[in-house]
Amino acid sequence: MVTAYVLIKANVPLVDRIRDTVAELDGVVDAHIVAGDIDVIAKVEVDSPAAVRETVASGVLTINGVESTQTHMAME
Repeated sequence: MVTAYVLIKANVPLVDRIRDTVAELDGVVDAHIVAGDIDVIAKVEVDSPAAVRETVASGVLTINGVESTQTHMAME
């Protein structure tokens, strides 16, 4: 199992909808709106690093209002 955290910069007026849409993606186990430079943090748990890439590239980045992402894979 691979755990990753996806930090999402979003169009702020759309942040509630973005968080809800991200939370519904396969592999996303949690998504929260946060304060600071990043608007949403999502926790992803999937079978492989390739599956993390697929979740971000074909899921998160296709959501209207998502401006950019940073993905950090857990090491333990």
